Amino acid sequence: MNFRPHVILLGALTLVISILAISFIVTSQSRNLARNGISTFEKNMLEAKQRELINYVSMAQSSISQIYNNATPDDLEAQEQVKQILTNLSYSEDGYFFVYDFEGNNLVHPRQDFRVGKNWIDLTDPRGDRVIENLINVAKQGGGFHSYIWEKPSSGEIADKLSYAIALPKWGWMLGTGLYVDDIIAQTASANDELKSSIDQTFFLIAIIMLLAIITVYIVGLLLNLRERAMSDNKLKHLTQRIIDTQEEERTRIARELHDGISQNLIAVRYVLDLARHKVKNDASDALATIERAAANLGLAIKEIRRISHDLRPGMLDDLGLSSALEELTHHFSQNTKIKVKLNTVSIKNLLHTDAKTALYRVAQEALTNVERHSGATRVQIDLSSSAKGVEMTIADNGTSNPFNNGSSNQPGNAGLGLRNMQERMEHFSGALIMRSSPKGTTLSAKLPRSIYLHQKGKKKP
Repeated sequence: MNFRPHVILLGALTLVISILAISFIVTSQSRNLARNGISTFEKNMLEAKQRELINYVSMAQSSISQIYNNATPDDLEAQEQVKQILTNLSYSEDGYFFVYDFEGNNLVHPRQDFRVGKNWIDLTDPRGDRVIENLINVAKQGGGFHSYIWEKPSSGEIADKLSYAIALPKWGWMLGTGLYVDDIIAQTASANDELKSSIDQTFFLIAIIMLLAIITVYIVGLLLNLRERAMSDNKLKHLTQRIIDTQEEERTRIARELHDGISQNLIAVRYVLDLARHKVKNDASDALATIERAAANLGLAIKEIRRISHDLRPGMLDDLGLSSALEELTHHFSQNTKIKVKLNTVSIKNLLHTDAKTALYRVAQEALTNVERHSGATRVQIDLSSSAKGVEMTIADNGTSNPFNNGSSNQPGNAGLGLRNMQERMEHFSGALIMRSSPKGTTLSAKLPRSIYLHQKGKKKP
């Protein structure tokens, strides 16, 4: 054995002795902390259930908000629409929404149809709790939680349930949903048993594990270099393949556009010119009109070539700067998709490195493409700002679906190639790409540090 293994062994033995001593102390104190830990666990689980219930009710409110807000107090048609939506809205085998009016009449109950249309204000659970009356009172007070016993749809057994109810005051309704907490009780009991048993065994298990740690140190040290090398080779292989795949996708797209656009237009020009030549030979009166039609088709082909050239590399980005290129991009996007785009930008033509301008432009281009294909948005806002800390571009839409959780250039379809490309463009300049999504829309923020400036802000040019 050389010097290094001796040092590793000495360190491992010291670690084993220290951990064994600490384990002895911790084991004796763990018995006193066990009950507090289990109590905290149970409290956290209940709080998690409460947060989950609030989210579910918020989801239900969002699904009916448009109908409810536009309806009058006596709009029966709107009420029926809301009932149908809530009846079909569920989130698990035992998760559903229920609706009662303030008199206790059931209006919606997907799991127990026999309750619909009947009054249950006097209903009590096995503990004597007036379930419906208490839920209505909680809803009238601004919304809140109530615990009671109810039949579990999946098993038919009676179980503890925690519900959250709110009021729809315009119609005098109580809307609520609940989660069964019997699993928390079972988990708490199981945790008590397991913790009591594990405390008795912890000291001995740690002793055994520490003995094995000495062997593990040598094994890990021996395999670490091999593993890191294998990981590096694997990452390089995947990166190479991704580059090849990206190139092939771009070639396929350009080939398809050339075939479907330019090629078809040029073929049409050829046939029209052949027809014009025939008419000129025969001194036909409409020969000039035929030639003009060929010129129009040729103009379409030229326009298509310019569009493809612009997609590959917009000349305005180099000539007039990022702001002008974004204005042109958003203008064409609005024209083609009918999606309104609001652009707030500052002039930074000669402020950024060329590669940084290209990176921000490509992020905007990719984001707009995904908004068009996947988000269902009607409005997009792009904000480009510059400060002493760097440049930030924010792209926000009002779509109901996250455009980066769908298809072609993002996550599942091809493992998020488009999103990864945007992230890598930002990371190349030590920047960051941040995405936030909610039912109200998705916001994408691309941030680049001050190092991308051609001349540091606040300093004079040399």
